[in-house]
Amino acid sequence: MRYPQGGGLTAERQQFREDLRIKAAERFAQGDASSVIAGDLRVSVRSVQRWRRKWDEDGPRALRSQGPASLPRLNERQFAQLEAELAKGPAAHGWEDQRWTLSRVKTVIGRRFHLTYTIQGVRKLLVRNGWSCQVPARRAMERDDEAVRVGQGGVALRGRLAAARGAWLIFEDEAGFSMTPPQARAWSQRGRTPVVRVRGRSRRRISIAALTCYKPGHRPRHDDGNRDGRKSFSWRDYRDLLIAAHQQLGGPIVLVWDNLNVHKAADLREWAATRDWLTIYYLPPYAPDLNPVEGIWSLLRRGWLSNVAFSTPEHLVQRIRRGLRHIQYRNHLIDGCLAETGLTINP
Repeated sequence: MRYPQGGGLTAERQQFREDLRIKAAERFAQGDASSVIAGDLRVSVRSVQRWRRKWDEDGPRALRSQGPASLPRLNERQFAQLEAELAKGPAAHGWEDQRWTLSRVKTVIGRRFHLTYTIQGVRKLLVRNGWSCQVPARRAMERDDEAVRVGQGGVALRGRLAAARGAWLIFEDEAGFSMTPPQARAWSQRGRTPVVRVRGRSRRRISIAALTCYKPGHRPRHDDGNRDGRKSFSWRDYRDLLIAAHQQLGGPIVLVWDNLNVHKAADLREWAATRDWLTIYYLPPYAPDLNPVEGIWSLLRRGWLSNVAFSTPEHLVQRIRRGLRHIQYRNHLIDGCLAETGLTINP
């Protein structure tokens, strides 16, 4: 059997599929039903039926793999060179914006290897080599990647310090929510854009500070402090939040947060210096992807707040609290927010 080049099947996957077909042929000889074979091999019934027809016509030989339909025009070494060119970004090749399109990749292939590809051929080439069309992540231009790399090591060091002291490793972040809900995709009739009614005159904002708490051998914790109608937090609000967290967790705390000016307020630093149970560490600038609390905000916006027509500020507060409580009692969500940062906490 031959495989389409757009399928993205490597030599290993081709061998895997061939092994499945050989196992199916053995079951055919035993007289097993197609539905039973499909369930045991975890493939579709239609695939098993197609294999059975070929087996009936030519026997097990018809189920052997014949490899790809044609050899790729770019070999592995050339594709590695193409990936190196694409890693430089579109700006290095003369385009102003920062997105790779199929037509632009086609142009790069022509310039670099003097080969002519169709748009569909470029798509199949990329898919076959593990590429896909994705929504890019956003990073600040002022971000220093080397400082972020060092910061990741610093967070790991603080994690080891927390484990050695039997302390909780806590991340903190703030977010603001307004009466205008985040937009999310919704089904509608083709040609009719769905409409969500929002309060056009309301500018009421809700400020929230949240903590994610991790400790080896303990379930992850999540807590939040809400200030209804406040635009920002004072250093006393952070002090009270940390005191409440210390009382609930019952142990020392290693706190990791960003470089917000209130976090570095003189009064807050003087207060923290007198608390032997508190150690504070600052994340590198422009590195929100190292803070798992950012994942909490993403879950909240994409889940409980998206496309909601808020009637009153109290309605907004109710939805926020409901979403946070849902996350709070589901450990896998809090662990997933930590995993998204690329950081791990080991005993």
